[in-house]
Amino acid sequence: MTGTFVNVGAIVAGSLVGLLLKRGIPEKITDSLLKAVGLVVLIVGFNGVLIAMMSVGLDGRLREEGVLLLLISLAVGCLVGELLKIEDRLNGLGGIMERRLKSDNFAKGFVTASLVFVIGAMSVIGALNDGLSGDSTILFTKAIMDGITAIVLTTALGIGVMFSAVSVFIVQGAISLLARLIAPYVSDDLIRMFSMVGFAIVMAIGFNFLTDAKIRIANLLPALVIPVIYYYVFYGNIIA
Repeated sequence: MTGTFVNVGAIVAGSLVGLLLKRGIPEKITDSLLKAVGLVVLIVGFNGVLIAMMSVGLDGRLREEGVLLLLISLAVGCLVGELLKIEDRLNGLGGIMERRLKSDNFAKGFVTASLVFVIGAMSVIGALNDGLSGDSTILFTKAIMDGITAIVLTTALGIGVMFSAVSVFIVQGAISLLARLIAPYVSDDLIRMFSMVGFAIVMAIGFNFLTDAKIRIANLLPALVIPVIYYYVFYGNIIA
């Protein structure tokens, strides 16, 4: 789990730097910075979705796949999230943390950073490599990227970003510890489907930052389960 520890440390360190910088930045500049962050998050999400959906056929032409899965995942995930009131419950918890820490946007910072840092092939593949062979190269690279991102996100959203390190520790740590058990069940197709839906949610975060869309991001989180269910129901592939 060396790579995960380094990754978590980079997020915490970046967040601390962001908190120091935040103190000297006027609110007007913070708002502009939030828009800039939203643009970058939107681009990252769009790029992730595009990579997951596009492939080159045997004839050398680009082809897209997964639109229907994406639609069903977001629709079902949103329905489940709304029924469970995930956003409201998380905001309630965030409100408690905000009062105790005297910091605004705790829930928003936590959810945003958790999704940005956890979703993607680097988290899964890096954690698997770390657990199977002790190779932390991918997670070391991810740690540098996450540390820099944490500085910017914390400057705009506050201390909630730092607590996303807990999400990274739990998810990547679990994958590393269980690597030998789950590796046979993880394929490139599964990671692609999961990433496609995940990066679509990241795009929604970017839209929220840039516009007044007010998409209830937390209520979309159950959508991440749908591609996993779909894969094992319709593909049933298990890597030997």
